[in-house]
Amino acid sequence: MGTDTHAIRLLILDDSQNNAERLVSILRNAGHATRAHRITSVEDLQESLQQNWDLCLAAAETSFMGANDAHAMIIRQSRDIPFVLITSDMTESTRADALIQGMQDAVADSSDALLALVVKRELASLSARRQQRIAEQSLRETEKRCQLLLDSSVDAIAYVHDGMHIYANRAYIRLFGYEDADDLAAEPMVGLIASKDQTEFKAFLRHYNDKGGQNEMRCYGMDVDGKQFPVTLSFSPASYDGEPCTQVVIRVETASADFEQKLKTLASQDLVTGLFNRAYFQEELERVSEQVVQGGMASSLIYMSVDSFSALQTKIGIGSADLLLADLAQILRKAFPESTLISRFSDDAFSILLNGKEPETILKALDNLRDKIEANLFEASGKTLQVTVSMGVSSINETSPKPEEAIDRAHRLAEQVSQAGGNAIKIFNPLEELANQANRGNLIALVTHALETNGFKLLFQPVISLRGDNHEHYETYLRLLNSQGEEVPAAEFLPAINDAGLAAQIDRWVICQAIRLLAGQRGKGSDTRLLINLSSASLQDPQLAHWVSGLLQENRLPSDCIIFQFNDADANTYMKQAKVLTESLKTMHCKVSLSHFGCALNPYAALKHLQVDFIKIDGSFTRELSDPDAVKTLKEMVGTLHGMGKLTIAPYVDSATMMPTLWQAGVNYIQGHYLQSPTDSMNYDFSAE
Repeated sequence: MGTDTHAIRLLILDDSQNNAERLVSILRNAGHATRAHRITSVEDLQESLQQNWDLCLAAAETSFMGANDAHAMIIRQSRDIPFVLITSDMTESTRADALIQGMQDAVADSSDALLALVVKRELASLSARRQQRIAEQSLRETEKRCQLLLDSSVDAIAYVHDGMHIYANRAYIRLFGYEDADDLAAEPMVGLIASKDQTEFKAFLRHYNDKGGQNEMRCYGMDVDGKQFPVTLSFSPASYDGEPCTQVVIRVETASADFEQKLKTLASQDLVTGLFNRAYFQEELERVSEQVVQGGMASSLIYMSVDSFSALQTKIGIGSADLLLADLAQILRKAFPESTLISRFSDDAFSILLNGKEPETILKALDNLRDKIEANLFEASGKTLQVTVSMGVSSINETSPKPEEAIDRAHRLAEQVSQAGGNAIKIFNPLEELANQANRGNLIALVTHALETNGFKLLFQPVISLRGDNHEHYETYLRLLNSQGEEVPAAEFLPAINDAGLAAQIDRWVICQAIRLLAGQRGKGSDTRLLINLSSASLQDPQLAHWVSGLLQENRLPSDCIIFQFNDADANTYMKQAKVLTESLKTMHCKVSLSHFGCALNPYAALKHLQVDFIKIDGSFTRELSDPDAVKTLKEMVGTLHGMGKLTIAPYVDSATMMPTLWQAGVNYIQGHYLQSPTDSMNYDFSAE
């Protein structure tokens, strides 16, 4: 029998040295060179887990801990160590319990041959996982290098489809005076061409797309400040994210030092806080993950968001909010060693990377930082302010080296803290994640069953006009009942719908049921309209509009009785798809509403591309009506929207005192629990208004 040249690094959990030696002998007889360590205490296991191991064989109980506790400790530390239970009481139930706990298997202590086979299987599986992590890291490196070639190019490069930007490198963004690639998302390229050359540019692009041929043109570009400069545009076919598009390379025909600087500068700094920016942080995170894959020490990533930042920004203004963020950045600099990587990761969030530090070891320091921020008095707009933060902490380690995975985990934890009231810290717990996954699995099964058996129900909340509209409007809400007939909170089952990829299918179920109920309602003589919410999956469904058209015809309903609503964040993420969908719905004469409006830095940008009729203002504006500055901001927003021909909806109207203010602000429609909570029937008396 051949011998494996790679020695298995083996942990054994057993009080008996003789039993340990027997296990080693079994593996050696099976052809595995073995370096074994028998655990003798809880502290011994804790210390041993700082090293790398290939396998753990554990007796069900020892004098100092049980197999379940040992396995839980390994899981908590996110170590990829196959765990096999060795038991004298081998039953079907014993094995099932071990598998439920997340162990790889359970083997009777007398089944030597079976143990050898299980070990061989688990070692092969472990090797495959490690190779996969290395391969994934290599792939990310390749993709990163390709992206860096684009990002670091002195030439300004963009990818466009149907004349719209889908990607622009840093040189391109800087050349035209933008701060971020998001500012160009779904923007037509013709908007960056001087007015006098736009007609020629459109003709050139049309000719190129239709027939190919000439691939260069000279014209004048125009930056965000209106400054014009001569450029040469070079076009070539390309693909981006697997989709065909056109690559455009722009070369400036000037030796101006200003433009040279624009083209060469690859900024790593956030202009507001002076910290590193998101792009640089992510690059460094990639480097750290590479080290972890190669056997380096685990690191901690902290995602810290400012609690209620949107409301705060509305209250004090963008400029003052920037000053507050700059002061907060100074606190962060002083709280960590100078070498610590700190960035402004998003509008209201910071990210911190602590190399070689496990999350548990930094908790006290983070708690002190949280207290310091809470106690600090910030000055903004002549006012003294106090803020709190929510922190999520994840580890970059052997089992989770992917940077995006670590960021997502920390972000998700910070969101959970924020939703629970903020001003707290939450560390990623693999055991809790496993429990959540199990719960999500149960919810997905429940959602799937409800979909198959029409087990969902719809509720309706009236949307009431303050300006004499005689139509009866209701917003439609989806509810799910568990096996006991109890309502499952939407915050729990909606993420499960997305995880299962069922969002588009369930949207169609809602639309179908809502239209059927609406047909019955309008058959009684009412002039009812329904607002139906769409998920991001439905925004990307190219067949949705055609399907809706057939459904409306089947139920003999006019198209304008349906108002399809999607949120502002999804619209900006899937701008191209949202534009196509809204245009299709408008052709059918359906109405469109954009919800959660007003929280983006440039909330009106999306309205340049989307044909919407209604704007539902974000609830944070309604909740701040006691603040005169917030009311002023609301009035200005409503006025701007009315000037664009949009009708406005204010949600979360929970008291009578709010209504005069909303009337004076010019709001068109209101909804909230004060008027009526969602019910299972469309029975609101609109004539009483």
